[in-house]
Amino acid sequence: MFGLDDWIASLSDGASFGVVLLVATLLGLRHATDPDHLAAMTTLVASGRERVTRSAARLGAWWGIGHGITLVVFGIPILLADRYLPEHLQQGAETAVAALIVFLALRLLVRWRHGYIDLHAHSHPDRGHRHAVRTPAGALGVGLVHGMGGSAGVGVLLLAAVPSETVAVASLLLLALFTAVSMTIVTAGFGLTLSRKPVAAASATLVPVLGALSLAFGLWYAAAAWALAPYPF
Repeated sequence: MFGLDDWIASLSDGASFGVVLLVATLLGLRHATDPDHLAAMTTLVASGRERVTRSAARLGAWWGIGHGITLVVFGIPILLADRYLPEHLQQGAETAVAALIVFLALRLLVRWRHGYIDLHAHSHPDRGHRHAVRTPAGALGVGLVHGMGGSAGVGVLLLAAVPSETVAVASLLLLALFTAVSMTIVTAGFGLTLSRKPVAAASATLVPVLGALSLAFGLWYAAAAWALAPYPF
């Protein structure tokens, strides 16, 4: 995000094992605030009816676990082979992330249009079913897809600063772990915000705005993946 990851990673240049692992931890904690992560998380959490902090945190945790699994699966081969993903594969991964953001944004807008969105804490027995994306398995799937877009970036950051394969792999595992931790924290905070009465009262305006912004970001992210628009983050 505007070079912040590069600056954090640079702290490990020539540093001790402990400092390198600390840097990986900081990268993981910051990773959840990437714009594409926030766009997906916003529409994922806002598209249901349960607004309690625990529910949002659970979704964030499963999202982060899925994201971390993909980071490890794609990241370890990159680190051990000392090579990055081919450009066309990375482009395809970023396009998949963009498509996911667009899907979640459209889903949020459709559910809002049909009256399925209610940010108040009370339940609606006549609308009691939950969409698959709102389940832990659905959030895990979203995280698995979303993690593909950051795998090459992980390799770039870690390989640029870590001299040992063992340390690099350990750093990658910490990065994946604390990405899940930070996602849990961020989504819990977002869920808590949405459950507040002033925010819930403004849901008729807030939800379509969130959906429209996420949709616009997803389309722009797709254009950036194909070098049709700048990507400054």
